[in-house]
Amino acid sequence: MRRRDLARAALALPFAAPALSSTARAQAPAAGGLLNIAIGGGITSIDPHFFAASPNHTAAFHLFDRLVNRTAKAGIEPCLAESWTAVSDTVWEFKLRPNVTWHDGQPFTADDVVFTYTRARNVPNSPGGFGSYLNAVKTAEAVEPLLLRITTHSPAPVLPRQLSSVHIVSRHVGEGATTADYNSGKAAIGTGPYKFTRYVPGDRFEVARNDAWWGPKQDWERVVIRHVSAPPARVAALLSGEVALIDTPPASDLPRLRSAPNIDMVQTQGLRVIYLGPDFSHPENPPEVTDIDGKPFGKSPLLDRRVRQALSVSINRSAIAERVMLGMASPTGQWLAPGTFGFAPDVKPPAFDPDRAKALLAEAGFPRGFRITIRTPNDRYPNDAATAQAVAQMWTRVGIQTKVEAMPWSAYVPRAAGQEYSMCLWGWGSGTGEGSNVLNGVIGTYDKEKGRGASNDGRYSNPELDALTERALSTIDDAAREKLIQQGVAMAAEDLPIIPLFMLTNAWALQKGLTYEARADELTLAMGVKRV
Repeated sequence: MRRRDLARAALALPFAAPALSSTARAQAPAAGGLLNIAIGGGITSIDPHFFAASPNHTAAFHLFDRLVNRTAKAGIEPCLAESWTAVSDTVWEFKLRPNVTWHDGQPFTADDVVFTYTRARNVPNSPGGFGSYLNAVKTAEAVEPLLLRITTHSPAPVLPRQLSSVHIVSRHVGEGATTADYNSGKAAIGTGPYKFTRYVPGDRFEVARNDAWWGPKQDWERVVIRHVSAPPARVAALLSGEVALIDTPPASDLPRLRSAPNIDMVQTQGLRVIYLGPDFSHPENPPEVTDIDGKPFGKSPLLDRRVRQALSVSINRSAIAERVMLGMASPTGQWLAPGTFGFAPDVKPPAFDPDRAKALLAEAGFPRGFRITIRTPNDRYPNDAATAQAVAQMWTRVGIQTKVEAMPWSAYVPRAAGQEYSMCLWGWGSGTGEGSNVLNGVIGTYDKEKGRGASNDGRYSNPELDALTERALSTIDDAAREKLIQQGVAMAAEDLPIIPLFMLTNAWALQKGLTYEARADELTLAMGVKRV
């Protein structure tokens, strides 16, 4: 491969135009240096490598930088790395930004990146880590204080995109530090635009402006990000002026918010798919699945593709998008939005067909159906528990007697990630903004050593799909790589390792006098809030 600068090779992905402007404009600036934000998802840790979930990324983006930054429209741009170059098929060099310091005044160097890329793979008790973003990395070497060399196992054209999800921590503070040390603030020393002030799990995260940051000076001296899981409570806090910005406003309140004289709305097409995840880790006696008389199964019915297909076609995705999500979602049969790299135009949302579902169940040996429980969070995704209830009603109508157990996100994640349930509702927003992210991290065969399947909580395994994914991740030519990803999307749509439901539309509501740059990755960042 010729020596070439691949910083421009990362695609700036187009999206369909949103119904509302992606940036709200208003009339008068807010007063004071304090910004209060309320988000629906709980930040479970300040350790930036503990859990690859959006609320945790929200916290980490304020404190820590990345080599490569993810833009609001799912492109990438320089961050701690000023530029990057592929010097051969398997060697990349990153020229690092000079004169960057940690919050404690120590200089940032390439050795910190080397430390980070070792640590991020091996955080104890992580319910969903960062191994899949680093599985291409064979070695990372500090050639000079501001020159990093990464050698990959094979050609890795999406490496800069993958690195945009991995926050850089310091060796001098992070070596020997535990997740608890980050949560207490002791180790939460970053290079980012804000400094750690306080973290109260389940309640709030507070930061103060880092006036020594290498980037542009931030508008806000202090930022408080509160966890307010109940959508009506978030709306009430916004309308009363208690907070200036909220994420995921409930669809039922959108007309009210749009007509409120002191409120603006912004929205954009999101990257997050909401899906159901069957369990493949219990071939016998699956948890919370029994025959119609309540007796345990010797062999899990979820291992039969026909059963998974029956589960899929018995779901009326359009009805859920219209009635449960009130138009703030689009039915899908894949994990990508139109216009994103790897979107497969031929993979349509499965047609709602309860008669076919019954026929498939009978063909698979379950003419009377069976019983199953859907586990879901009730405070993480918009209308998450209501979506699960709607699916349960549809499954029950075709003979699969379904009940729903909903719980707070903080309790849900460790048990679901530990394969305690047979059917879980999840959401996934591609951190790379393209299709290989799910192929590798969510449905790739779990392999801690290879960093594959880090978020494959159902433990699905398909060697043929794994091989195709590896080919896609090592294919330099963009057009050829996209075709391989599209093949993988089609294979998954047929075999159903996950059952996609819909793609979310991301929305925020904010006080007039402010603007917010709506993000495809749904992060709610103080850096994107500006006074008019």
